[in-house]
Amino acid sequence: MRTLAARFAPSVLALAGALAASALIVALAGRDPAVAFGALWYGAFGSADSLSEVAVKTCPLLLCGLAIAISFQAGVWNIGVEGQLLMGALAMAALGTHALSLPAGLALGAYLIAAAAAGAVWAGIAGVLKLRRNVNEVISTIMLNFVALGLIGYLVQGPLMEAAGRYPQTDAVLPALWMPRLVLGHRAHAGLLLALLIAGALHVLLYRGVAGYEMRAAGLNPAAARLAGIDVDGRLLLSLLVSGALAGLAGGIEVSAVTHRLYEHFSPGWGFTAIAVGLLGRLSPAGVVVAAIFFGALDAGSNAMQRAAGVSSVLVAIIQAIVILSLVALERGRWLPGRQEKQFTS
Repeated sequence: MRTLAARFAPSVLALAGALAASALIVALAGRDPAVAFGALWYGAFGSADSLSEVAVKTCPLLLCGLAIAISFQAGVWNIGVEGQLLMGALAMAALGTHALSLPAGLALGAYLIAAAAAGAVWAGIAGVLKLRRNVNEVISTIMLNFVALGLIGYLVQGPLMEAAGRYPQTDAVLPALWMPRLVLGHRAHAGLLLALLIAGALHVLLYRGVAGYEMRAAGLNPAAARLAGIDVDGRLLLSLLVSGALAGLAGGIEVSAVTHRLYEHFSPGWGFTAIAVGLLGRLSPAGVVVAAIFFGALDAGSNAMQRAAGVSSVLVAIIQAIVILSLVALERGRWLPGRQEKQFTS
């Protein structure tokens, strides 16, 4: 218990600091912080509809946060989760208008696998560039985000534009490929259950499996890992492929369960918010689950806060930014436990 408390103490401090700073900003703007945060809470947890929206917002953040966790633990700074998510959404939207001669459940599973594969391939480009040409993955993954955005913009206004030709978006995927709802009349869907199962599997992989141990060892100390006989390059590439697959799956689920089609500005920035989710969760699958729910609740409750308290929903982005800055400040200030190890690793 003491070790667990020490591990997540920086996250608690960062979160407390972010909320305190946000309350100060609200007060300086002439609003009542208690009213603002009360409205935020009610907008996230005050009704069945609110809880459903929290579940919807949590799903992509959870999968993308897990993508960040596994790559960062392996020492690979995958900043391209946003682009990988978009490629998964593109695969689902492009393929989802074509029927497969399979039962609905199997067809949905096949297309979700295709979405995950698209994300893995997109991440694999950065992996190959790193291993073959020593291209820094931070630069390559960031640039691939812009390539993905440009590609989708071209496709939804050209080859994949809906048959009606009214809007820059794809046709809707077949109803047989829509993700089942958890509760009739609400938007919460089975994708969240799948994401939670994946979080559990990832925990086993990282902390109970040989491959996970070798990925974490490669991230902590590549030189020592090589001396121990670990294929460091192979494990780094594997972590990047798994990370891309998780992000691609998030995009595929979002098309299947929520939007049913792809359009420009499809993602509100899940791939970037996932960095805050991963760091706040200390790159632990269990921690990422809690952090994703927290950020999902912030997103779901922000509009209610704006309506009831007159506080802009941009405050949510401020909280996210302060969380990241606080964690970095704690790390740089040597406040985090395990400072002798690589940053943000377990």
